[in-house]
Formats: sequence, structure tokens, C-alpha cells
Amino acid sequence: MTPTRRSALMGVASSLALLAALPAAAQDFITVASTTSTENSGLFGHILPIFQAETGIEVRVVSQGTGQALETGRRGDADVVFVHARAQEETFVAEGYGVQRFDVMYNDFVVVGPSDDPAGVRATDSAAGAMAAIAEAGASFASRGDDSGTHVAEQGLWAAAGIEPAGEWYLSTGSGMGATLNTAAQVPAYALTDRGTWLSFANRGPLEIVSEGDPVLFNPYGIILVNPERHAHVKADLGQAFIDWIVSPDGQAAIASFQVGGEQLFFPSAQ
Repeated sequence: MTPTRRSALMGVASSLALLAALPAAAQDFITVASTTSTENSGLFGHILPIFQAETGIEVRVVSQGTGQALETGRRGDADVVFVHARAQEETFVAEGYGVQRFDVMYNDFVVVGPSDDPAGVRATDSAAGAMAAIAEAGASFASRGDDSGTHVAEQGLWAAAGIEPAGEWYLSTGSGMGATLNTAAQVPAYALTDRGTWLSFANRGPLEIVSEGDPVLFNPYGIILVNPERHAHVKADLGQAFIDWIVSPDGQAAIASFQVGGEQLFFPSAQ
């Protein structure tokens, strides 16, 4: 055997030995199914390294709309869900798929639209009034259309306005918040977005906030351990460690310290 051949084989053997050691080293991780806003806003990029440095536990995020994230939890394909549609979260727990819901943080939704505001949304005095004005004008509206927490909130606003949105003006993207805002900026169109994603969104184009401040736009986030009695492989201890940290003073302080352009995106609410 030539020295070169011997060296190559030794390199392969070393690589195989390293790979064989990885599963043991990789046990300290959890999978969190979470709404896209926690990822798109940059919040996870800020807080997860802090958590891992303090605990040694890695968090692997599956970024989805809230409805999809809860379905991921129902299938047992995540250890924790971290989402923002309270009624759906409470149903998830009531059906036995989750152990307990904890309040984590909140922000709010805003309606954004073209700066020239063709539907006259700025002249309305409520979020439902804003949606009614958009529909009456037949102005383009970009909806996530993905059963996310934002989509659920949007549907509630249409219902409050007594409107079933349909037609060429209503654009259902079936996409996350960032992609939907990109569509709205290109058309341009109105859209409902959580403020956190909006503040961190760079491709605004002609879009501006045109309606905000209505109490119905309050947007709470909750966190839930997937029930290990339903799925025995759930990493209950590690998952609960993440939940305990996120609602602890350290975790809440990490959330509060996350800012974009000097603005705080999420506000701690753990009891």
C-alpha cells in the first residue's frame, strides 16, 4: 500500500470515527415548531444562542404558520410548539396533544398598505373598518392564506366587518409573513402583519402602516410542551427546560432586549 493510499484510508477512518461519535453528542437538542414571525423577525437568532450558552441544549426550529406548527406537534414531530393563536393553542392542550400553555410575550398586528392609501384606510377608526374600506374599494389585499396565527386574526377581522373576501383583489399567497409582505410590496397591496416582522422587514417599497392601535390587534404568543403521553419519544425534560428558561427572568430579559432599529419587537408576558 502506498503512503498516499494509507493516508487516505486513515483520513476516512478518522471521519467515520467522528461521525460515530456524533449521535451521543447530538442528544442535547430539541425541535421547536414555531410561527414564522419568531424566525423572520430575528428573535430566535437573538435568544437561542443565549439559551444554548446557558444550558448546552440546542434548539432546532421548524418555522411554519401556527396551524401547521400545531399539526407538527400533533404528529409528534416536535418537542415544543411556540405559536400565536390562543384559541387553537388551548384546543391543542384540551385535546391532550400539549401539556400546558404558558404565556411568553406579545406584540400587535398592523395593517400595511400603499403610501397613497387608495382605499382610504387611514380615515377609518377600527381594524374592521379598515378591512371594510379595502373590500369596498376592491383594493388589492395580500393574505397569507395558510392557517397561521396572522391568517386566523385576519379572518376574524373580515368576519367583524361582515365580509367574505373573494375576487381578483384578494390575493392568497399560501406563504409565510415575509413572502406575503414581498408580494404586497410588489403589487402593491394591503396586508395584515405582526409588528415584529414588519419592523425587521427591509423590502417595504411603497408600503406603510395605515391602521394600528385597535385593541383587537393584540397578538399574544404561547409555548407548549408536546405531550409525551401521546408521543413517548418527545424529549420532555429538555423541552420543559426550554419552556422554564423562556418564562424565567433570564428568558424574559432576553426577549425584551431584542430590538431592531432601536425599537423593541416583543414584550414579555410570562406570569
